[in-house]
Amino acid sequence: MKTEAVFDHDESFRDRMPSVTEKGKRNWIYAWRPEGKWYNLRTVLSVFYILLFLALPFLKINGNPALQFNIVEGKFSILGAIFWPQDFFIFGVAMVTMVIFIYLFTMIYGRIFCGWACPQTIFMEMIFRKIEWWIEGNPNKQRALNNGPWTNEKIIKKSVKHIVFFGLSFLIANFFLMYIIGYEDLFKIVREPVSQHFGGFIALMIFTLAFYIVYAFAREIVCTIICPYGRLQGVLLDKNSIIVAYDYIRGEPRGKGKRPHEGLGDCIDCKQCVVVCPTGIDIRNGTQLECVNCTACIDACNGIMDRVGLPKGLIRYASENEIAEGKKFAFTGRMKAYTFVLLLLVSGLTFLIATRDDVDVTVMRAKGMLFQEVGTDSLSNLYQMTLVNKTHKAINVSLQVDNYPATLRFVGRDSLNVPSEGQSEATFFIVLPKSSIKSRDSRLELGVYQKGEKIATKKTSFLGYTE
Repeated sequence: MKTEAVFDHDESFRDRMPSVTEKGKRNWIYAWRPEGKWYNLRTVLSVFYILLFLALPFLKINGNPALQFNIVEGKFSILGAIFWPQDFFIFGVAMVTMVIFIYLFTMIYGRIFCGWACPQTIFMEMIFRKIEWWIEGNPNKQRALNNGPWTNEKIIKKSVKHIVFFGLSFLIANFFLMYIIGYEDLFKIVREPVSQHFGGFIALMIFTLAFYIVYAFAREIVCTIICPYGRLQGVLLDKNSIIVAYDYIRGEPRGKGKRPHEGLGDCIDCKQCVVVCPTGIDIRNGTQLECVNCTACIDACNGIMDRVGLPKGLIRYASENEIAEGKKFAFTGRMKAYTFVLLLLVSGLTFLIATRDDVDVTVMRAKGMLFQEVGTDSLSNLYQMTLVNKTHKAINVSLQVDNYPATLRFVGRDSLNVPSEGQSEATFFIVLPKSSIKSRDSRLELGVYQKGEKIATKKTSFLGYTE
């Protein structure tokens, strides 16, 4: 059995975070390593997540990155499909869909994402925490080392730990940067002189320092104070949400010693659920915003229940109604409403992605320009056009006015070649016979063709009149 944590008093109400002392200073959390099936399952999933994180920047689909958010160039690649700023409305719908999904998911399953899939938790608990245990020892040894004088042993252990932490942070920062600029550009930053990629080098150092500060110093504060999702939990959970919960009906009143004792519950007050908690809370005090549903307390409690010959599940995944009233999980009206909205948004998002044009065309009349006389029987307007090629192949397009007998005359070019994943601009005149002009503002339908097939239709106006 692990050594108990040191408690100043029994808390029935907390007016501060576990990571803060009464004097407002940092209270370092010394979490013991949990043991049990839930921790083993989290370890397996974490290995998968980490391998996926390391592999994704190098994977390509149809010649494009599988996942890349190139903020610098305003280009995003998701599953090999390229999205540009012109597709921002799709991202808007996707963001709303994701928010609704988070609401629904949290209402049903609580903060399970934080404990099982959040990169912050995975890297902290499965990599950095384990390295700290390996270098500095168990939490009791860590506490003694931190509170003790600066001996040679302390200097060596602290130096080794922070050097390893910084090195890992640098590695994570490199992979993180790959998701923004791609591995090819990152390798250029690494291989070539710093003077040629000073901006990229600064970005790499900023990311490295950010990760180092988070994993070496901030730690659980990111989950309990900084992360906005943790703040949302308080307004999203209800009595039907599935959370990591202590069965107070079965466990209270607590008491030391073996069971059965008349009038005592199954909780033997060993505090093993507390010493393994990475955020320093006592789950027996009920649902708390610091709980990330990591299940460390479940494994610790189940181990104790096995030793004292009591049934497991004193701490388990359950809802408040299940514990208080014995009710099973129910899909509430609020959950049904959110699910319906979510299905509508997913359907709309799927439609937008499926019907998204590979070539985005923008046509505008030249500002400040009216019509011009062309010979004795025609008028012309000047236009500017931008074409964005969202595919990984260069294309050649042609234009024609579909609803008027018009002629197009390009300025300074004969054809419209658009490079792969690039854009091209063109300036051209549209010439209309005076006999076709019936009003001051004629509405034109401009067809964009590739290999004889229309790929887009853009509407624009033609100004001109005849006496």
